Amino acid sequence: MTFDPSRSVLFRGATLIDPAAGREQEDDLLVLDGIISRLSETPPGLREYDARGLHVAPAFIDLHAHFREPGGEAAETVATGSRAFAAGGFTAAVSMPNTRPPVDSPAAVRRIRELSSAAGLIDILPAAALTPARSGEQPADYTALAQAGAVAFTDDGTTPSDPEVMEAACRAVARTGGLVMDHAQDPKLEAGGVMHEGERSRELGLPGISASAETDIVERDIAIARMTGCRLHIQHVSAAASVDLIRAAKKEGLPVTAEATPHHLAFCDRDIDPGNTNFKVNPPLRSARDREALLAGVRDGTLDVFATDHAPHTAEAKARGFIDAPFGMVGAETAAGATFTTTVLAGILSPLEWVRRWTTAPAAILGRPAPSLAPGARADLVCLDLDHEWVVDPERFHSKSRNSPFCGKTLTGRAAATLFRGRFTP
Repeated sequence: MTFDPSRSVLFRGATLIDPAAGREQEDDLLVLDGIISRLSETPPGLREYDARGLHVAPAFIDLHAHFREPGGEAAETVATGSRAFAAGGFTAAVSMPNTRPPVDSPAAVRRIRELSSAAGLIDILPAAALTPARSGEQPADYTALAQAGAVAFTDDGTTPSDPEVMEAACRAVARTGGLVMDHAQDPKLEAGGVMHEGERSRELGLPGISASAETDIVERDIAIARMTGCRLHIQHVSAAASVDLIRAAKKEGLPVTAEATPHHLAFCDRDIDPGNTNFKVNPPLRSARDREALLAGVRDGTLDVFATDHAPHTAEAKARGFIDAPFGMVGAETAAGATFTTTVLAGILSPLEWVRRWTTAPAAILGRPAPSLAPGARADLVCLDLDHEWVVDPERFHSKSRNSPFCGKTLTGRAAATLFRGRFTP
């Protein structure tokens, strides 16, 4: 039997976590020519990987990532971002369209796919702008964008402030069966703010962003989803009241999903050091009560998935001080450890459910086949060391940028290896 040794391996003694089958068990796993195969097909001379004490699962999918190309290559490129996500255990990530210029045309969507293919480490799935130039003024041609390869539509970084524009966009997207990803934040209520509006912002003398800046738009856009039938995915939920609104929408049977970021689960406004702009993020880190509500939403499934909101910035940009520095933090290489530490070690999720939030759940939101460990599935895999405690060292990041609030923090769990189409990634 002949096989491609660069895309074939036998994992020995792993604990397999397969959310699609609802199983977690110790077993070997065979990959031949980039495809998961039956153990009975194991050929002689195959490379073996000692996975005793490790877990093997479908590789992770991120619904919210910024690769900064085109226009922001000083902070990240598709190639460097792909390396960062591969190192973090991912083989797919949805790229946000708020580049310079924005991804708002079929040609721009195709270009992202071409750059992803050239990098060859993960599948970058482009989201296209919900409105041309992300202007919030009128709907786009969603059929043409989808035909070019757009997997969702969003003006991430902002949202149409005019409810009539948002309703028209959602009606048009619903006709295509597409997905709207919603950066739920009222630009009028967030203007000038740099952190959560509350006791901590007053102590620090920093302008705040109220929770209602988010919850007002969440409430508005859930109502639009109710009217239009559009599939609505609410990004980077940060406020307790938003969790309540999403929970109620789900009970009503509306097509609404939502994501929680690792940083909103790990930190609150009390953790902010005004001298460390890596804690400046949009939406902001909110109160301890908001953080507890997010964890409760993760526990009961109100928040369907984790998503990194990986947002690289140069050291120079982040050195401008808390008022002037840009919002955002990198997350591709800390996401697995951060979410495992805050949810599994805290008793909120089982390892199986934790993997589901990074794999089959995001795939379902995108309308893609559920990743699995079944024979015949493509070998996009992550080998996880869930007992490994490690200190986050930004000098070891594969990303071009280092702006992480987890720098120096101790996390448990990380990717020991990632396979993309059966090939180990760097």
